Parts: sequence; C-alpha cells; structure tokens
Amino acid sequence: MTRTSPSVLLRIRRLGVAAAVVAALLWSSACAVIPVGGPFPVGEADGGDPMNKPFQRMVAIPPQAGWSPEQVVTGLQAAMAAYADDPEILAKYLTPEARQAWKPGGPVTVLDNLVKYDVEGKIGDKEITVTLSGTQVARIENDDTYVPTSGGVDKPFTLVKDQQGDYRVKSLVGGLLLTEADVTRAYRPTNLYYLNGTPGSGGANSDMLVVDRVRLRLKPTESFAKTIIERLLKGPSKALQGAVENVFPHGTRVESVRAGDDRVVINLSGPIDPGGIFTRGLQAQLRWSLTSNNVANGRYIEVQLDGEPFYSSEAMTIPPNISDPWLGTSSNAAYYTSKGAVYAMATEGPGRPVAGPAGQANNQYSGFAVAVGGFSVGQGADLIAAKSSAGGIWVTTAAADGRWQQWIQGASADLTPPSWHRDGTLWTYDRRNGAVLRCNPGAGRGPERIAAPSLDGFDVTRLRIARDGVRVAVTIGEHEIRVGAITGSGAAIMLGNFQTLSTVDDEKIRDLAWRDGEHLVVLSQSKAGPVVKEINVGDGTVTKLPSDTRLRTLAAQGERILAGTQKKNEILESNLDKQNWTSKIAADADTPLFPLG
Repeated sequence: MTRTSPSVLLRIRRLGVAAAVVAALLWSSACAVIPVGGPFPVGEADGGDPMNKPFQRMVAIPPQAGWSPEQVVTGLQAAMAAYADDPEILAKYLTPEARQAWKPGGPVTVLDNLVKYDVEGKIGDKEITVTLSGTQVARIENDDTYVPTSGGVDKPFTLVKDQQGDYRVKSLVGGLLLTEADVTRAYRPTNLYYLNGTPGSGGANSDMLVVDRVRLRLKPTESFAKTIIERLLKGPSKALQGAVENVFPHGTRVESVRAGDDRVVINLSGPIDPGGIFTRGLQAQLRWSLTSNNVANGRYIEVQLDGEPFYSSEAMTIPPNISDPWLGTSSNAAYYTSKGAVYAMATEGPGRPVAGPAGQANNQYSGFAVAVGGFSVGQGADLIAAKSSAGGIWVTTAAADGRWQQWIQGASADLTPPSWHRDGTLWTYDRRNGAVLRCNPGAGRGPERIAAPSLDGFDVTRLRIARDGVRVAVTIGEHEIRVGAITGSGAAIMLGNFQTLSTVDDEKIRDLAWRDGEHLVVLSQSKAGPVVKEINVGDGTVTKLPSDTRLRTLAAQGERILAGTQKKNEILESNLDKQNWTSKIAADADTPLFPLG
C-alpha cells in the first residue's frame, strides 16, 4: 500500500475521525479512494501502457454534518484539487447563492504546501470567517502555461450556517486554488512542438521545431497521448502566438488514440488536405510531441483520417528510429577570441586563427558573434560580426579574401553585441534611439528598424536570438531577463510576446547564452561570487549549475558550456558530471563563442 504523505495526513486529521473512518472503509472495500486530501495512487493504465502516465488522483468527499468552519474550508480546497475529475463535489461546499455566482475559469493559483487556516469568530456563530494563508509560487494560465510567481496570499472565506446548522461558504472568487502537491500529483510538464516558419504558410517556410512547454492535467478517462495531441491541435501558448506555425487546420479533431503491439494509431478527422509539405510538418509535430514526453517511445506512429489510412504519397507511418532534422543541425564548431582575433577551437590544445581579417590580432573589435557558413546562412565561409571601437557593427567572412565592412552605424557603447539569426540576418539593440535593428549582409540589405513596443522605455542591455530563430532573450538593466518572440512576417515582423523570465535583486546579471531553443544559461554576480543557473524559458524552472570564482562570460550549445575568466587569459569548460570547471584553453584566451545563440 502507498504511504500517505504528511500533508495528506494533516488534511485527514483536520477533517476529523468520521472522515478517517470513511476513508478506511472505502480503502478496505474497494482499494479505490481516500477522501478529502488523500491521493489514490493509480497505476499505469492498460497494464503499463507507455501512452499513459501513472498519477495519484485526488478524490474529495462532500462536507459532513458537524464539520467545523476550518474543516469545511480544508475540504473545499481538496474539492478544488479534484474539481476537474468531479466538479459536483465543490458545489456542495457553497451556499445556493455562491453556487450560482462561482465560475471555475481563470488562472489556477498555486500555493506552497505550508498552507495555514485562521478562524475569526466563535464556533457556533451564524457567520464566521476562515482565512487561508500561504505563499503563491506559480499560476497556471488558461493556455496551460506555468508561470512562477512569488508573494503572500491571504484568502478569506466567509461561511454561514444553513438550515441544518452546518457551515457553507457564502462567496468564492473565481479560479481554483491548488497546492504544489496538488499540481505535482495531477499535472505533468509537457513539451509541444510547432514549426518555426511563417504562421499561415502551411509549413512551407519551416525547417525547425520550436518547443512550447505547458502543464497538462492527467485525465483518468483518457490516455495521456490523446491529451497531448488534443492540446497540440489547439495551437501554441501566448508566448509563441504569431511566431510559430501549426500545420493542423482549425477544426481538426482526435477521434481516437490506441496502442498496438508495436505502434500507436492516431485517428483524426476534420478539414485536413494531405500534401507533401503539410505531411512533413504534421509528422514532425506529432512525433516529437509524443516521444519527447516519453509517450509512444519505440513504437511506430500511424496516422489515420476518418478511420482510413492517411495518404500523401504513401500511408503515413512514422518509424521510431527515423532520422529527423527538425530539431536543428548542430554545429560542432566552437571559437574563442585572443587579442582581438577569432580562433577556431581545437579538440585539444590551442586553436588556430580563422582565415581572413577576423583571425588577425586587432583590439579595435569586441563583442564577436559567429554564423557558420552553410549551416545557418548558406554562405561558403563563416560570417563573423563584431562591434568596433570606431563605431557601429562590422561583418567579415572567415576567408582569405574577406574584409571588414560596416553594416550598422552608431556609437559602440550604444549598441548591444550583435546576434545572428539562423536566416542570416544580424540583430542588435540601439540603446540611444531605443530601437531594434536588423540587417542582412548576405543579401546586401542594410539596417532596418524592427518594432518592439514591449521594450519601449526600458534599458535593454543585451539581445540574444535563440537557435530556433523564434525566441529572443533580452536583459533589462542588470537585474531582469525577459523572453519574447519574433512574430509576423515581411513588413509586419516585430518582437513581441515578452514576459519576465527572471528578476534578481541581490545579484547582477553578467552574461547569458542559449543552450537550445528552450534553455538559457545565465551568469550573475552575487556578494558571495559568480552564480550560474539554467532557466527553462517555457515554465521558469531553474537548475543551479556549478560555478567558479573565475567566471566572466558564457557561451553554450547543447550539452557544452564554456566560460571566459576574469583575467581574460583562459577558457573554462563546465563538467556537469563532476560539477566543476576545467581548463580548455590555458593561455591567451579571452571570450568563448558558439555559432548563433
């Protein structure tokens, strides 16, 4: 039998001996429920089918005769945790008037597990108030995004006696109130995948997947695979709206998802018109949205339309071991600077200077950024951009005949270090004029202003474009990180959807780098020394990484994290297994670089 957690036992004790007796009877007779606060552990459905996720279902009971006001409010909160599975129980805690007025919609408030109840009044009074107090740690938005927050919450509940002399809640503000334990029990962090092409293009301009991280509630009556696909069809969360493409047309429905011995069969219906480009995108979205969440791993994914095989040029069956470029083609290239020159990093020992003027010592240039030729911009040689002490941002090719050419004007101190987009455009923020600037050296197009109304009036100190070509991270001053997205296309392109990802009051942000399209690595300085952490931009989850007193700058790609040192004479590499930093380039090395990011 599963051991009941201390928080669950506390809830049961608050409900009194009667509830405990009911719990024991139900447990012994059906081994199915523990009332109010007691989670029932549900094993994997269908005999361990990987299309489902094991979870503990909250099963609440109606208020019992003679319960105290605190017991009623405790039971009400448990009924909120069970509301999605059994909405009728919660209504029984409310007066008829409150029942008519209350709506379950709106963000879900998530509190820590140390919830307290304070009673104002005497037991037996006609009207009494119970205040639920705790610390809010997050909210779950209507689009299923999980947003970390912080701050105290004091939620008063006014209770009145009904005709039987039992207390009921007189009024209830809309929205559910859950604890962290409730969310851990019933929700799962889930990665959905959309395409990075122009919205509305049907995937014609797409070449990479973009992760959209949400929190999905597990449903006892539905496989988690179906829950994932149904949410995928609804489209991206607000963080990516207008920035990514969903190839599933509006009106597409999931009729069924079932598992065979070696495959998952997905039966869709709706206005789907199979086509070559459309089919590629559909395959990619389905495959990675299922397999990245450990659903349908090792199985073929077969797609049907209205119960018949889904045909494009052939029946759509996605093998489990398909070679898939949709997650991006990673470059193994790494670089570093030394005395104003760019070096290609070797596997061991010192690197070699890149060809052309970028490989020649020149302290005029700083803030380098590299775009690998043939990987991101279709050029034959790497493109290297840098700020110049003479002013502006300059670009050269890493080729013997390369030459520095100014592409963006402005005082060096007013421009953030350049950041390459995977399409070959180069971006920076002009702090003096409060403008995002973009140019395209490969196509010969000079700088243009890109609208970014959410950044107006703020002190933007860095602008970094993720390797997926969609997300954008900026730092505001020294204490805030915001993440947005490149939305729209053509003349309507802009930076939007910005949300605060992290704020630090007792630290100063020194550098940041994209590991991939989902994770930022951040270096900040506290009174105790450098702090390194990884932040999931989808839900704000923070993972502390090993630090070192020598750290000054960061570069990241995939599993690799490099750092420059305070003395500007060494490149360090993070060893996550050993939780330390080791020397990669031991002398005459300033700042590490990876392409893009």
